[in-house]
Amino acid sequence: MSAPQRTQLDVSRLLNEAGHTLTNRLATALAEVDLTPRMQCVLIHALEEERTQIQLAALAGLDKTTMVGTVDELERRGLAERRASVTDRRARIIAVTEKGRLAAEEGQRIVDRVHGEALAAFPAESRAVFLDLLGTLANDAAPGPAPVRRPRGK
Repeated sequence: MSAPQRTQLDVSRLLNEAGHTLTNRLATALAEVDLTPRMQCVLIHALEEERTQIQLAALAGLDKTTMVGTVDELERRGLAERRASVTDRRARIIAVTEKGRLAAEEGQRIVDRVHGEALAAFPAESRAVFLDLLGTLANDAAPGPAPVRRPRGK
């Protein structure tokens, strides 16, 4: 029996491999300043405006358990703290400390450098087009159904 003939490149595999490679480079570079990509992402989004842990998890693409662990670690390191919201007493926000702001600034310089190095593989005139196309693909090129959630085993 023969495999069906492919009519397109395996775009999913290529995007996954490119993302994996870039994520590993970013993790290695941020480790030099004792941050993870998750920590950096949470710090940056928390600095933008007052946000709850749930809002930050959605922006960072983290599940609840991973988010709790990330914020716990940020608190342990003195980079952020959970506080009552100014606008809603029932809500808890993630507030970045001064130490956390300085770490996020240093981390952002690293993120920008790593991304710049990755984009340097493209001719200068192609970079904006590539980013525009990638954004289109990520945001609205092929909206589909929600991810399949498998039932938990008994």
